[in-house]
Amino acid sequence: MAAQPATGRGGIRFRSAGSSGAGREPVIAPLYMLDTNIVSDVIRNPYGAAAAKVERVGDDRISISSIVASELRFGILKRGSERLAYLVETILDRIEILPYEDKEASHFADIRLDLERGGKPIGTTDLFIAAHARSLDLTLVTANVREFARVPGLKIENWVEA
Repeated sequence: MAAQPATGRGGIRFRSAGSSGAGREPVIAPLYMLDTNIVSDVIRNPYGAAAAKVERVGDDRISISSIVASELRFGILKRGSERLAYLVETILDRIEILPYEDKEASHFADIRLDLERGGKPIGTTDLFIAAHARSLDLTLVTANVREFARVPGLKIENWVEA
């Protein structure tokens, strides 16, 4: 039985947290994790460089952190836009949403300590996303290269400037 969408503020509908990537199991392990700004760019610029790269790479090679899904859904509620909700949920239905677990939490602690000791901290949400991508050895796709470049061992690509 398919999961029923949850209703957020203003009647905006979300898929349940347990559903991911149209309820399918990935056939091929993902290579990339999209940051929030890349998903936003794909929505704003459906014929832009990032959207074209997503199409070339294929949905089965791309993932989104549950942290990014949370940010996207917050943006929907903040704007109260049914159209934006539809566009975001369409993308989330296509791409695997990876859960944030204990392994990622260990990477978070290591990265935060390294960056704070070096006097180059990054924002907490970006730290969660970086830890998630690095712990799974995925390339983080972001337009915020300057911030994420501080994270040791994190692979980064910018598809907006591709």
